[in-house]
Amino acid sequence: MGPPKPVAGRDYPRTWNQFVDWFGDEEACTRYLERVRWPNGFACPGCGSEGEPYRATRSRLVCRGCRHQSTVSAGTIFEKTRTPLRTWFAAVWYVTSQKQGVSARGLQRALGLGSYQTAWALLHRLRRAMVRPGRERLADVVEVDETYVGGRERLTGSRRRGHWREHKAVVAIAVEVHEPRGLGRVRLRRVPDESEASLIPFVCEAVRPGSQVRTDGSFAYRHLQQHGYIRHRTVVSWSHTPAHVSMPGVHRVASLLKRWLMGTHQGAVRDEHLDYYLDEFTFRFNRRTSRSRGLLFYRLLEQAVVLEPVTYRDIVGGKS
Repeated sequence: MGPPKPVAGRDYPRTWNQFVDWFGDEEACTRYLERVRWPNGFACPGCGSEGEPYRATRSRLVCRGCRHQSTVSAGTIFEKTRTPLRTWFAAVWYVTSQKQGVSARGLQRALGLGSYQTAWALLHRLRRAMVRPGRERLADVVEVDETYVGGRERLTGSRRRGHWREHKAVVAIAVEVHEPRGLGRVRLRRVPDESEASLIPFVCEAVRPGSQVRTDGSFAYRHLQQHGYIRHRTVVSWSHTPAHVSMPGVHRVASLLKRWLMGTHQGAVRDEHLDYYLDEFTFRFNRRTSRSRGLLFYRLLEQAVVLEPVTYRDIVGGKS
């Protein structure tokens, strides 16, 4: 049996008004974060022993066994942050309550943050928490394909018209297809190219062996069966059926992804940060049918407290 399912009104707030009542000050936020991080009671990060700790000044928790001192935010994305937990909580609620996502500028205005840089860094930290460690792979019937994300950029130092170059990233897409209709979960990843060396590892990480994988006629997928998959191949160039009809799932996801990047972020996504925007899109798409925004708030906090600290330099550098 897994952990008990969280209950609205007891484990997380149902509405914004309840959110305001629950988290009126830093102490209330700290106590709640302790519950989320240690649902079975405090566990010392030093020796692993469990039990109520001594509570020292500045929200320090002192283990009764080894005297190790820590805080509830140590070892999480909240470590050493200058942003109050109340602001973090409000940001998590705002991000999860907006179905189409938010931009850093929108978050700055909504929370009254002092700088765009603070809002941008806060959002990127939350995006890193949107991928659950050890998540289950896709299964049953899965469509796999690639799409291009990006546009043109002006060549450095050039002011003349026409001095542009295509600058598009290749994004691999895998989506579960339900019969007779409907889509399940999705996985996205930026890959270097459309070669077998780039796409086969993506499929192996995203899809459970034994599943039926539907692809186009690309030679990059010709060895899928050797990895334990049942490949269903559709050569679009030889078929009278358009690609968006023969493989509707991946084309639907690709269209939604591009519309989301352009609509919410105006296409202003750099290559080094694209993977984290893909993670956010995946988080939102896979929870698109959730009726409880409060539960999404709770789940994102759950993942945030198990994520290792991220420095601003890490954020600026992006994912290699």
